[in-house]
Amino acid sequence: MLDAISFALMIVSPNLALMGLGFYLQKMGKINTHFIDTASNIVFNFALPCLLFFSVIKNNVDYDEQLALIMAGVVTTFVLFFGAEAYAKIFIKQARDKGVFVQGVFRSNMAIISLSVATNAYGVSGTSVGAVYVGVITILCNVLAVITLSRTSSIKGLSVQSWDILIKIVKNPLIIALVSAFIYKALGLPLPPAPIAKTGELMANVALPLALICAGATLDVKSMLGLSGVSMQASIGRIVIAPLLAVGVGVAFALEPLQFGVLFLMVSGPAAAASYVMAKAMGGNDVLAANILGFTAVFGLIGFYRSRTRRYFWHFRLVFLVHFGGVGT
Repeated sequence: MLDAISFALMIVSPNLALMGLGFYLQKMGKINTHFIDTASNIVFNFALPCLLFFSVIKNNVDYDEQLALIMAGVVTTFVLFFGAEAYAKIFIKQARDKGVFVQGVFRSNMAIISLSVATNAYGVSGTSVGAVYVGVITILCNVLAVITLSRTSSIKGLSVQSWDILIKIVKNPLIIALVSAFIYKALGLPLPPAPIAKTGELMANVALPLALICAGATLDVKSMLGLSGVSMQASIGRIVIAPLLAVGVGVAFALEPLQFGVLFLMVSGPAAAASYVMAKAMGGNDVLAANILGFTAVFGLIGFYRSRTRRYFWHFRLVFLVHFGGVGT
């Protein structure tokens, strides 16, 4: 039990610590809105693209062997996306909140949190299969995030909005980085020379710490904990609805145990740190995005603790019981 608690803290606490640092610095007047805006812009346009590009070109994985898992991930992501869109259309009133809410529901922290847990649960096999999932689904998540965050108002006609969204997808630095990386690998090119690779690695290392500090500096604790608030509604979608859906899709696709476990972990993670950066860059409600990130990170700690203590039972009949503390385990 102590080992499980230690593992959960090791995975989640660095994120919480960096967000806490940002919150403290902002409250003490050490950083201001200008710093947050500038730093978030650096992360979105330079650091995160480097992180995504070099992560893809350095991974040697076989995508063909995991086709069923990829399809299950695509279906799960689309169901979460369109379900959240339908909910937001009816229940979320503010235009700046809608896209942030939707992104908070369907986009999880796959590359950092979920992949770490998959590695610990399944070893090298979990890392390899998880990397396949992350590589493909990250592109889809970024495209869908641009779409949902691009809806400014109902004043523009459908054709104008569609064109605006297409332009934003094509110009999005994260999507450009991912597509470029897959083309680079498809051409069979060698890794970049050491100076370039090292520069990219250094820039990539800036991405997540700086994004989390900025998110922490933007937190509004009172609204985050409000039971009827938008952040609470999105967090329920992320940490309750998403895992339930993953179980259903895994059963429908008859995934083998390893694939099922990876799908569950990838879908069940807390909100992605990149969701805050993209929301801020595209004019969404950055306070709401930070609140969703903070809330799901805290409750994700509980989920990963349970996953760790029952890691040997991750297959499609038990994974639901494991995560939600059901009977019989």
